[in-house]
Amino acid sequence: MPVGASPKREREFRKLEKEFRQEGRYPGREDEVAARIVNKQRAQAGETRTAHERENTSSPALDAPASDLPIAGYQHLTVAQIRDKLGGLSASQLRRLRDYEAAHKKRKGVLQALGA
Repeated sequence: MPVGASPKREREFRKLEKEFRQEGRYPGREDEVAARIVNKQRAQAGETRTAHERENTSSPALDAPASDLPIAGYQHLTVAQIRDKLGGLSASQLRRLRDYEAAHKKRKGVLQALGA
């Protein structure tokens, strides 16, 4: 497991690795597959730092969790779904979404809809 993983993620890693060994799944690669699964969970939960975050100093857009965005579940929405929800947002909310999108997924369609 990478440095900085929480004890909970360490337990999940060990549990998956043990299960794979007992079931005979992924012979010789049990630890690799378990680590990939746990790392994917960490990334989805926002527990990891991207290369972009490591290169740059602290930025409000990078530090802001997706839960602070004006659209619930934003990070899981498609471009079309996001476009449909932009109508009632204020200029500051649109700016916050634009900064978040530019710092994370960088989807051209979303950035165009947000006026970037």
